[in-house]
Amino acid sequence: MFYGAMVWDPWLIVAQIVCLQCLYYLTLGVFLSFLVGTHVSHMSLVYFFDFATITSSTVVGWCVIASFLFSSVAGAGCMIYLIERANKCLDFSATLYIIHLFICLVYGGWPSSVTWWVVNGTGVAVMALLGE
Repeated sequence: MFYGAMVWDPWLIVAQIVCLQCLYYLTLGVFLSFLVGTHVSHMSLVYFFDFATITSSTVVGWCVIASFLFSSVAGAGCMIYLIERANKCLDFSATLYIIHLFICLVYGGWPSSVTWWVVNGTGVAVMALLGE
């Protein structure tokens, strides 16, 4: 792809955000199924959106943390093919995690766990840096 003058296409940007968000949650679900699903009897959306499940005090919590970090690596791989511009990786990574924050707010309230903020901040950095 040639990196000359860009045409402003908001529909393309929205489509890229939606695709990236869907692929992120798809990969997160796969990793949660493999890592957390072997330790719990019932999987639910709690592991996706509730900040209380991201904890370093239990084995399941560490599996959730690993799932989030692995999905950021996978999201960086998806970003390479979806976005195709290194200078937009931070924008799309931050957008993905801001949307995730809003979904978490609706689902379980304000994330008051420091671990949640560290894991998601690390996820933004990993996704942006590896995507570039």
